[in-house]
Amino acid sequence: MTAPQTDPAELAEQDLPDGSLLAAIDLGSNSFHMIVARVEHGEIRPVEALAEKVQLGAGLVDGILDDEAIERGLACLSRFAQALGTIEPQRIRVVGTNALRQADNRRTFCEAARRVLGAPVDVIYGREEARLVYLGVAHTLSDDTHSRLVVDIGGGSTEFIIGERFEPQRMESLQMGCVSYSRRFFPEGRITEAGYRAACQRAQLETSHIRHRYHRRHWAECVGSSGTLNAIAAILLVNGWSDGSITPYGLTQLEQTLLSFDTMDDIQLDGLSEHRRNVIVAGAAIARGLFRELEVESMQVSPGALREGVIYDLLGRLSHEDVRERTIRALMQRYSVDSEVAATVERRATTLYHATRRDWSLGPDDLAMLSWIARTHEIGMAISHKHYNRHSAYLLQHADLPGFSQQEQERLALLAMGHRRKVTEILFAEVAEEDRAHTIKLLTLIRLATLFKYTEQLAMLPDFSVEAGDGYLSLNFPQDWLEQHPLTAQELEQEQGWLSKVGMNLSFC
Repeated sequence: MTAPQTDPAELAEQDLPDGSLLAAIDLGSNSFHMIVARVEHGEIRPVEALAEKVQLGAGLVDGILDDEAIERGLACLSRFAQALGTIEPQRIRVVGTNALRQADNRRTFCEAARRVLGAPVDVIYGREEARLVYLGVAHTLSDDTHSRLVVDIGGGSTEFIIGERFEPQRMESLQMGCVSYSRRFFPEGRITEAGYRAACQRAQLETSHIRHRYHRRHWAECVGSSGTLNAIAAILLVNGWSDGSITPYGLTQLEQTLLSFDTMDDIQLDGLSEHRRNVIVAGAAIARGLFRELEVESMQVSPGALREGVIYDLLGRLSHEDVRERTIRALMQRYSVDSEVAATVERRATTLYHATRRDWSLGPDDLAMLSWIARTHEIGMAISHKHYNRHSAYLLQHADLPGFSQQEQERLALLAMGHRRKVTEILFAEVAEEDRAHTIKLLTLIRLATLFKYTEQLAMLPDFSVEAGDGYLSLNFPQDWLEQHPLTAQELEQEQGWLSKVGMNLSFC
């Protein structure tokens, strides 16, 4: 089959020339942050930074974001959108963290946010958040060889990472954050010693679950990231309680002062900004708990955080250093994937992609998705050959896959689950209506790619033509080819029936 030529403007990977602008937006549980940066000699130089206290997590009740929280978030993003100027959507990355991870109605917010920003929102798992935090911090520190513990106290979760240079080695995310702890231990903004002690003890208990891997004997220095820890360090410095680092002594002075106030609104502290007033007590309690459990004696702070990590990761994706490729290779190795079969399916999928991309409005992200699923669709065989597609889907959705968002893992899992045998509407139950038709197109291509994988495996497919349109795909093979390959013809007939169940009309001759 002859694939259409790719237009230069449509090439997925272009080198980023100096002066290119990138943008990253962090939708945190407490605050939203945006950074716009210019690429200079392979590095980034910030040109704009915005932050707003949104407290998205405060509007999360029984797993549902309330309307007021959604309105606050979208209003903030509408202001951010004005600063994005003419930055191309593929050079903007938006990530959602704990509040959106926990929200059952996150799709409602994410779709509205996409319309406002012109770019999709990637909800990331806790360990992926930890990886990106470390990346952001590492770029602000000296390039030495000793190990470091990086801690980021967010609004809904706290991330712990041990790494060296730019490589994280251990990553963990715990469900404790300054917004959730404020609501839980300091209701209505009341400050009590009992509430503070309970928050400290809870934080220490949560941290105890990772103590054996994150204790101070495993690292040489400790670095704090995020607004909460930077705010604590600034308060300690301004009040003469430390030299700019966070220490047990400084925390003691801070907590004694905070406990002298009756409510959050009463707090008056040099160095404390207004938008941190409602979360500083909970943040101090979490810091105290983890200091005790991990026996931290001193913590430096870094201006680098999740948003910087996101923009450096985006720079890598656009400069041929996509960590997701490394993740896929590691996954193949871990589950002993038959690399020859995987490569064959990938070639078939790529051929079909190029034949349909214009008619089906497919883009570089779709090609990447087809490539990843082609190489991993059989990983479930490491568990059992029977129903291996189900095992593949489970692993792809629930494994820690550095670089991948929650939505990307869910899409991979769907394609793995549906790449063979019967396909029904149930498979698309969690797919947004506006994404359904597009997902069915990708599923059709990967099903055909796997169908052809044992057809003349060591040779190219015959030069057949493809016609694609809204809800249909037509394959025209050379004369007598189907008669010479009766098994393939039979499988294509089965595909006709199965794909028709989800509205795809497959024809062939």
